[in-house]
Amino acid sequence: MTLKTEDLLKVIHSAGVQAAADTGNEPEPELTQPISWPITSTVGPGLEGAIACESKVGYVNGAKGWLVYRGYDIFELCANATYEEVCYLLLHGELPTEAQLYAFKKKLASYRYVNGTLRVLMGFPVEKMNPMAALRLGTNLLRQEFSFIDIDIPGDDMGFDEIIAMDDDSFAMETPPLGEKQATYEFHQQSRASHPRWGDQLHDAKGYEAAYHLIAGIPTLAAAISRVRQGHMPIEPDPHLSLSANFLYMLTGYQPSELEERMMDVCLILHADHGMNASTFAAMVVASTLSDVYFSVGSGIAALNGPLHGGANEQVLKMLEEIRSFGDVQEWLDERLMNKEKVMGFGHRVYKAYDPRARVLGPLAELLTENHEDGKSLLSIAKRLESEMIDRFGESKKIFPNVDFYSGIVYNCLGIPADMFTSVFAVARVSGWTARVLEYLKNNRIFRPRAIYTGDFGKTYTPIEQRQRRDTIQ
Repeated sequence: MTLKTEDLLKVIHSAGVQAAADTGNEPEPELTQPISWPITSTVGPGLEGAIACESKVGYVNGAKGWLVYRGYDIFELCANATYEEVCYLLLHGELPTEAQLYAFKKKLASYRYVNGTLRVLMGFPVEKMNPMAALRLGTNLLRQEFSFIDIDIPGDDMGFDEIIAMDDDSFAMETPPLGEKQATYEFHQQSRASHPRWGDQLHDAKGYEAAYHLIAGIPTLAAAISRVRQGHMPIEPDPHLSLSANFLYMLTGYQPSELEERMMDVCLILHADHGMNASTFAAMVVASTLSDVYFSVGSGIAALNGPLHGGANEQVLKMLEEIRSFGDVQEWLDERLMNKEKVMGFGHRVYKAYDPRARVLGPLAELLTENHEDGKSLLSIAKRLESEMIDRFGESKKIFPNVDFYSGIVYNCLGIPADMFTSVFAVARVSGWTARVLEYLKNNRIFRPRAIYTGDFGKTYTPIEQRQRRDTIQ
């Protein structure tokens, strides 16, 4: 059977129709209206349930299994849009016109070339580093190559004309419930557009140009890191390919088919944004200090590397291979649950319904494994495991497959090494990170939650010679 992009569109459309039938059409009124500050919310550990800001970038409805970007349902975008269109949408709020998309893609293609960054990055032992550690380092090096923010010029204040309210822990910040109307730490930026020493490739690391460089440059870095880890040389970007096709080309060494390109597009679109998740929040916290977009994205990469956030799809693939070796899905699951071990790829902190991203990735995996025997075997195990888990926990505990359950199979069939799965997640999420950072900075207020102190008071200092001996440093 020869698969075509029309087959892909059919399965996405079918997934969207099924999702609409299962989930209803009413958004959460308390989470989709403008806020009149201050507000009262129920907050759990880790700020669960806290409302930090308003956003027009994206919306997740966990109860119904919705994912919306700028008003567009995720199924609508996966079926019709390219990843570049979605990047533009997230950053600028509207889908681009034909002329805007042409200019945007041309700019991204030119920003794929990060030779200076790669030259410095390859001076580090990349082949021995965690891929995400190498990617985060590369992001900081991109900052050096593309911005003037660290260049020291005698008598130049690097773009800060005036500092207002120097103390970021001022009294106003601590005055409940809002503090002052204006952000406690503010500055006026000086334009450098006319500075004779700045070429077109240098910018202040704070605005849309930085976002474009990161969206275009991080795929080049991720692909180069993967190649070096496999003992190969990095591959030069091809300016004539789309972002998705070029990423697969630089990663695998061969030019993908139209169907593979479209599938990579869909994968990147599905991962582009997902509300105030840990990595997005990390990026926004750094940005709120008036740091820059590169450091913000670097923080997002660092958070995404954590096993509770990114990387679960790699563990799912290992789990499916373990089940294949074990020989029986039901017996393996019984043993797993008896030992109180986590079943990777199921359940979600937000979703209490079927993850809409998994609704798309499952059928994608079925298409891709038509001519991929190993993938077909793993998918068969995955489908049986899904059936068992939903029978046992779907109705009672609202546990369903999440985005990680099928994405590993899809990436594996596209020729992406398992140790690069989280890096692919980062490649996609850069658009969401930068869109939310730039949106938040328009009405910035530094993040400053409080902690409840549960320690002692009134202790008296004891001279060191009178203290009891401790065997360990605590």
